[in-house]
Amino acid sequence: MSKTAILIDNLTVQFDDVIAVDDLALEIQWGELFGLLGPNGAGKTTAINVLCTLLKPTKGGAAVDGFDVVEDKDKIRELIGLCPQEPAYYTFLTGRENIELYGEFHSVPRETIQDRTQEFIKKIGMEEHADRKAGEYSGGMIRRVSTVMALIHDPHVALLDEPTVAMDPVSRRAVWDFIRELKNNGKAIILTTHYMEEAEILCDRVGIIDEGKLIALGTPKELMEEHDAEDLEEVFIKLTGKKLRGEV
Repeated sequence: MSKTAILIDNLTVQFDDVIAVDDLALEIQWGELFGLLGPNGAGKTTAINVLCTLLKPTKGGAAVDGFDVVEDKDKIRELIGLCPQEPAYYTFLTGRENIELYGEFHSVPRETIQDRTQEFIKKIGMEEHADRKAGEYSGGMIRRVSTVMALIHDPHVALLDEPTVAMDPVSRRAVWDFIRELKNNGKAIILTTHYMEEAEILCDRVGIIDEGKLIALGTPKELMEEHDAEDLEEVFIKLTGKKLRGEV
C-alpha cells in the first residue's frame, strides 16, 4: 500500500465555461474518514467522479493508493467501492440479489458473497426486507442496499456520496455504525453529506468546498473553534453564506 490512501493534486475539472473543481488539493490517509462538504453544485460529486475514474482531470491529477486516475483506471476500480448519489440497481431483483450480483461483478467467491451479504444486511437493519423486490423499496431502503453493494467486495477505499439521504433516524444510525466499522478496519473513506450533524459525529476531518474551491479544512472541533461556532452547520453557513439542501 502507498503511504497516502488518496492524493488530490491541484485538481481542476472544467466543463465548457464552468469550473466545477478549482485547484483542489487534499491528502487522505488510511483509516481516515474524511467529510467532503459543500452546497449543491460545489463540486463534490465531480471530485468523486474523478477519483473513481469516470471523469478525467482538466488540470492537475489524483491518485488512489499511488495509482493514477488516468493511467491506472483498471487497478483503481479494483480498489474502490462507490456508493453514487444516484443509486444503480435492478428493480426486478430483491435487495439480496442486487448485492450478490455486485459481488459477482467483482469476482468475489460465491460462498464469501453469501456470507458477507447476510452479515451486511443484518448490520444495516434490512433483514425483514432483503428478499423483497428492490422496486418496492423506499428511498431510504435503496440507499442502505446501495451502500452494501458498494462495499460487498471489501474495497480498500470507499467513496460514499450522500449515502444516508432519505433515511429515517434509526436507519441512518445503523449506517453510521457500519461506516465507523469500515474506518476502524483501516479503510480510507470519503463521505459527502448535507447532514452537518452526520459529518460532525463521524468525520476525522472535513473539507468544505464552494464553487469548486476548498475554503476550509480541519477537524470539526478545529473548525468550530476557529469560526466561533456552536456546531458544524454554523461553520458551514458562515463560510458559504448558504443553508443546507433545498435552500442553497
